[in-house]
Amino acid sequence: MKGIILAGGKGTRLYPVSYPISKSLLPIYNKPMIYYPLSTLMLAGIRDILIITNERDNENYKTTFGDGSMFGIKLSYAIQYEPKGIADAFIIGREFIDGDKVALILGDNIFHGESMMALLEKAMRSKKGGVIFVHWVSDPERFGVAELDAKGNVLSLEEKPKHPKSNYAVTGLYVYGSDVCDIAASLKPSKRGELEITDLNKVYLEQKALKAYVMDVGYTWMDAGTFDSLTDASVTVRDIEKKKRRMISCPEEIALMQGFITSKELKERIKDKDSIYYEDLRKIADEYS
Repeated sequence: MKGIILAGGKGTRLYPVSYPISKSLLPIYNKPMIYYPLSTLMLAGIRDILIITNERDNENYKTTFGDGSMFGIKLSYAIQYEPKGIADAFIIGREFIDGDKVALILGDNIFHGESMMALLEKAMRSKKGGVIFVHWVSDPERFGVAELDAKGNVLSLEEKPKHPKSNYAVTGLYVYGSDVCDIAASLKPSKRGELEITDLNKVYLEQKALKAYVMDVGYTWMDAGTFDSLTDASVTVRDIEKKKRRMISCPEEIALMQGFITSKELKERIKDKDSIYYEDLRKIADEYS
């Protein structure tokens, strides 16, 4: 299983904050935003991950993560030179995917839930077709919307509909079989000139090969792409961590939990780093010693 984080685009909705730096490198409380989608893929057990960025910020991501060995994973990088849509990630990443299954997550999406690992493992067991994750929202007209039947089967998909058929928004996390690259390449650009992920999912829906997993009240999903949602995400993460007295979406801890690195390796890597984040990491490393 391969993983892709799509962190391209110019982040214009967050100008001037994102003008000097990619929005996915902006802070969400005590971590860069991209730590959260990276943590989700790692929680799913994925260790081979491609980060797709715009041309300007590519080196910043390489500086932030290097080859990924700090987390016991392998990171590769690619550039999306123009914002051609989410489905374009599978055209850019075709060589990286190399006939494998793949999970795609957007660089500004944050997921949290006590059963997140179990849900991801269930989705990863799907051998073919596509998997989407949906979450109830009060403003579905802002998102891609999935209409579901009583058994959770997908009946229809609409992109930012004026009159939504449900309140289930399609989140920025997807799992696909190896045929996704060919399907993406067959899509025609929408009116806004992009390869829409909704159109890709509709192909799987027409093939009766699309599954939907509902993230109910036990899950938190945040799309940190606006000023308000960026602030709300930071406050939510802070409140969860203070309540739990534990960091969430911490890739170092997930790496320890998954056996990607040892506590000795982690302690060595952070021995000269001095902040509250690394102080908490030292405590976590001691627990895994």
